[in-house]
Amino acid sequence: MSNEQPLAQALFAELRRIGDDGVGITRICYGPQENAAFDLIEATARAHGLHTERDAAASLVVTLAGEDAALPALACGSHLDSVPQGGNFDGAAGVVAGLLALIRLKQDHIKLPRSLKLFALRGEESAAFGLAYTGSSALFGLLSQDDLAIPHASTGRSLRNSLREVGADIARIERGERLIDPASLCGWVELHIEQGPVLVARKLPLAVVTGIRGNVRHRRVVCIGEAGHSGAVPRWLRHDAMFAVADLLHRMEQHWQSALAQGHDLVVTTGVLGTDPSEHAIARIPGKVSFSFEIRSQSEATISAFHALFAEECDRVAEERGVKFDLGRRVDTAPAEMDPALITIMRSAIRNNGLEDEPMASGAGHDSAVFANAGIPSVMLFVRNENGSHNPHEAMDIEDFMLGAEVLRRCLIEGATRL
Repeated sequence: MSNEQPLAQALFAELRRIGDDGVGITRICYGPQENAAFDLIEATARAHGLHTERDAAASLVVTLAGEDAALPALACGSHLDSVPQGGNFDGAAGVVAGLLALIRLKQDHIKLPRSLKLFALRGEESAAFGLAYTGSSALFGLLSQDDLAIPHASTGRSLRNSLREVGADIARIERGERLIDPASLCGWVELHIEQGPVLVARKLPLAVVTGIRGNVRHRRVVCIGEAGHSGAVPRWLRHDAMFAVADLLHRMEQHWQSALAQGHDLVVTTGVLGTDPSEHAIARIPGKVSFSFEIRSQSEATISAFHALFAEECDRVAEERGVKFDLGRRVDTAPAEMDPALITIMRSAIRNNGLEDEPMASGAGHDSAVFANAGIPSVMLFVRNENGSHNPHEAMDIEDFMLGAEVLRRCLIEGATRL
């Protein structure tokens, strides 16, 4: 696909310019930078003769018509939003790869039995609303009234109003309608950068993903103690919210280590923690501390058991230290298994490109999980990426990307023919 490489590089360069925040890339969902990224992809698709539309969830859908419009389409794609000060390739690589595939197939006058659709999805990242997959969840009627009322972390604007402002059909979304019939798609294929170090360590450019971890999240847990003077209140009379939270998190790390020793797949994270800046001080015992808490695993049973431990430890620490924990809202995302038939097709495409084939699971979540759990056969392809993700230092080599784009194209051809 050497002739597509200049187009890919030009698109990535323009996406970088659109999202440049001086440190990294910021394309927050439903914001002006995400909107501009959508416009760029749509304009490029139209310039190459592809049909485009914005669906009822305000996603961009690019279509290459097949021979039989009655057959369920094969879909590909990813998201275009980013975390604040993130990297340029997380999500965008999958959209650009899908666009290259459709452009190449049209230019080569290849007519497949069924249509191919590229989805550029909104709101995959959870940074703005503490809720991942808002775009793909809206497609399948999965956004609740509580979800729609969540305020944006920076602007306070509700998810409902954010969707309305970009042209989504909020009335249908509020009713929980499916905006797309799962039966209208025979499969979903997503290329994405790997967000961890495995492919770099194994010196592999690509890998097929076999499953995606689910998670349970509490966006804001609040520990309520009692504020006081740091020098005047002895330890035995304190209700120190900060030490209570530190004690809780230490206990949870010990439980995590025990679960790993027993062979369970599990990762646990507190990514946000702090006192209220309007009242904290060096000489003040914290009376209130808030923090986030996230559990991820490929096993729903493991997630459920570990969350039960979390709730139990909150109760124990509360009793021992004289504090209270308000867990706030719990948000669940189910694990997802990738489709065996699509895995086989993609693994074959990798080997046919003369590459080593070593499947792996995804620790990070992706829109593919939503499609898979909606009953649509799904598969993912990881592309090697240096320095992890959700930071400005993502470093995907263009050569690796072009290999991935070629594997994606072959997988779409094979899938459209065999499924």
